[in-house]
Amino acid sequence: MTTHTAAKTPSAILPEMPTWRMTYAEIAALAQVKRPVPTTWARRHSDFPVPVAHEDGRPLFDARAVVDWLASTGRGNTDPRRLRAELALHTLAAWRTPSLPASVLVGALTSLVCLHQQLDAPVADGRPWNTVLERAADLDPDDRFLLSELRALPDPEHTGPALAALADELIDAAYNPAEAFDWILQACHRLGSRDLAADEPTPAVVRALVALSGVDTLAEGAVIAVPHARTGDLPAALHDHAPEESAHVYLAADPDPARVRLVRRRMLVRGVYEFRLDVAEGEELSAEEDEWGSPDLLVCALPYEAAETRDPVAVLEQVAALTDHLGPGAVAVVLGPADVLTGPLARHGDADRLRRSFLKPGLLKAAISLPDGAYAYRPGYRTAVWVLARVPEDQRTGLVLLADYSAQPLTGPVLDGLAEDIAIWRTSGWTPDPRHEPRHAAIVLGTHLDERPGAALTPQHRTLAARHTRTVVERPAVIADLERHLSELQERARDAELRLHAQAELRPESRPVRRTSVGSLLRTRRLRRRPGHRFAPEHLTPDGHYPVLTPEEILGTARIGSRRMDRGILLTAYEHAQFTEPGDLVVTAHPHFGVHVDTEGVSLVAAPARILRVHPDADPPVRPRVLAALLRAAAAEHARTSGAVRASRRIEDLVVPDLSRAEADLYEAVLTEIENRAALLREQTAALDDLTRVMAAGMADGTLTIQHLPHNDTH
Repeated sequence: MTTHTAAKTPSAILPEMPTWRMTYAEIAALAQVKRPVPTTWARRHSDFPVPVAHEDGRPLFDARAVVDWLASTGRGNTDPRRLRAELALHTLAAWRTPSLPASVLVGALTSLVCLHQQLDAPVADGRPWNTVLERAADLDPDDRFLLSELRALPDPEHTGPALAALADELIDAAYNPAEAFDWILQACHRLGSRDLAADEPTPAVVRALVALSGVDTLAEGAVIAVPHARTGDLPAALHDHAPEESAHVYLAADPDPARVRLVRRRMLVRGVYEFRLDVAEGEELSAEEDEWGSPDLLVCALPYEAAETRDPVAVLEQVAALTDHLGPGAVAVVLGPADVLTGPLARHGDADRLRRSFLKPGLLKAAISLPDGAYAYRPGYRTAVWVLARVPEDQRTGLVLLADYSAQPLTGPVLDGLAEDIAIWRTSGWTPDPRHEPRHAAIVLGTHLDERPGAALTPQHRTLAARHTRTVVERPAVIADLERHLSELQERARDAELRLHAQAELRPESRPVRRTSVGSLLRTRRLRRRPGHRFAPEHLTPDGHYPVLTPEEILGTARIGSRRMDRGILLTAYEHAQFTEPGDLVVTAHPHFGVHVDTEGVSLVAAPARILRVHPDADPPVRPRVLAALLRAAAAEHARTSGAVRASRRIEDLVVPDLSRAEADLYEAVLTEIENRAALLREQTAALDDLTRVMAAGMADGTLTIQHLPHNDTH
C-alpha cells in the first residue's frame, strides 16, 4: 500500500473560520472517557491546555491544543489518527452554507478522496483548480462517478483547493483513502445530511449481516450482489471482510442516481476497479447479469416502509424476486420487517401461503428475529433476517433454524454468537452439528412449519431431538432435588436454635444512654475509614474470582455476588485496590444511605461506597451488626428530602448510642439470630425461584407435564 504524505499547501481551514472551542463534556466525548476525567486531567497535569474563554461560567478550550495534548500524552481511548480526523471534520461542518449545502460538500470531498486514490498522489499540489478538473475528466471521461461533483462546487477557485487540502489531510490521518472516505460518511449527520444515513442499518447490524453471509468462505472471483445499496455500507463491509486478493465481482443497484455515483466512488477507493464492479441505477441489478454470471452471494436490506402502508405480500414478493437471481449453491441474506418475515400472519391468507412457499423447495434455511434498533433513525422498526440457499434436491435436509434475538441487546458479543451459530449451520450442510447447540434458536422441520398456517417463525417449541438433551432430561430430577431442599429448610426453620429471644424491655430512666457520632468514632480510632475504588463497568462480570460491592448491592437492588472481577484484571489494572476484612461495614450515601456488614471479607468495594473498619481492640468495643443497625435508624431520621441533592447530614455526622460492652454483646446476639433467620428465608426464596423457573421452562417448551395430585382434586 502506498504511503501518502501531507500536501505542502496552506491549511484547508479558511482564515475567517472561528477556532473550534470545546467544553469539558465535548473533550470527554472526543477522548471517549467519562465526563469527570477531563476535569481531573486539568487539575493534575500542569501541561493541560488552559481555557481560552468562558461562556455561561463554563471554560472553553482550543480544540487543536486539546487534540495535540491527547495525541502527545496518549490519554483517552481514541486513536490519535481519529483525533486529527475529528478536528478536520469539525472544520468541514463549519463550511456548510446555503450556497454550499451538505450534499454538494460531501459529494465534492468524497470525489477528491477518490481522485487522490486513483492518481495515487495528493490532489492539493499547488496547481490551479482547472488542473484538478482536467485530471478528473481524464479518469472519468463519461462522468460516471466524480466529475459532476467537482464541477458543482460554488466559488471553485477558492473552495476547491481548500477542500483538496482537507481531503489530503484526512487521508494522511487515516490508514488509507477508503477509511478517510468512511469517516466523511460517518460525519454526514453533523452536516445536516441525515438523508444519506436515514435508511442504513446500524454498523453493528451491517457487520452481523456480513458475518452471516459467509463472504470469507467464497471462492476467488465469486460474484457478490447487493440490491438497494444506498450509500454502500453493505458492499463496502463485504469487501473489507473478504480475504485479500479474492478478486470478487461486485454488483449493486440503487434507484437514486447520486447514491449510485457515491457507491461507485466508495468501491473504487477500495481497489475494486470497473472491470469487477457494476452499480446499476434502479431497483434491479444490472441487465448484463449474464455477462457476470449469477451471484454466488446476495445480501440485501429491504427498503423501509411504514407499517401503515406496508403490504406483507409485496415484501415477500421482493424476497422471491431476489431468490430468482440465485443459482445452485448460492446464498442470500435478507434483512426486512419482522412482522412479515417472522411474525404471525393471517391463516391461509396470500401472505401466509407465499411465506410457506419458501419452505417447500428448501429455500429458507434460517429465520432470525432481531431486536429494535437495527435502524438508528427508525427506533420502532423491528427487523428480521432470512438466510436462503438454493440447494440441489438430493442435498436438501428440510430443516430450518429459527432464532429469536428480539430480547437480546445489539452488542458485539451477541451478534458474534449469532454469526457463529449460522456459520456452523452453513458449513455443516444445513444440518445440526452434534458438537454445537445454537443459542436462542431451535432447528425444526420445514414440514412442521408448513403444517402450522399463519404461525410465527420463532423457536416457540423444541424439536424431537432437543427433547433428549441433558438439560431437558434432568429437569424432573432437578425439581425433585429442589423440593427436597425446601423440606430440609422447613425442618431447619422449626429448629429451636432459630427462634428469636430478644426479651426487650423499656430502659430505666436511671440508666440513660450515652451517644457518639461516626466522626467521633473515627477520631478516637475505634473505627477506621477505607475508600472504595473506581472500576470500569466492562471489568465487572457475573463470573470472576472476587465479589464487587457497588451501591446497588449495598442498597439491596442487586444480589450480592452478581458482580465479580477476574483475578488477572485486578492484579494488572487495579493493583492498589484493597479487599474487605470480615466484619467490615460497607456504606454508601448515594443515591441514599445504605450499609452492609461483610461477614466473609475478601470483597472489593466500588466507589462511591466505602469501608468503615472496626478496630479489634477498641474500648468499649464496636460490634459491626450493632453499628450497622444503629446507623440505619439514624440515617432514616435525616433522609434526603424530595429534590435535595444530598441528605441533611453526612455519614460522619450521624449520632448513635454508645452502648456498653454487655449491652452491645446482647444486642449483637439478637441481631445474629435475626440475620440467621433472614438468611434462611432468603435461601427458601431462592429455592422457590429456581423451582418456578425450571418448571416454567419445561412447561413453556412442552417437555414437562404435571401429574394429578391426590390431595388437590380439581374436579
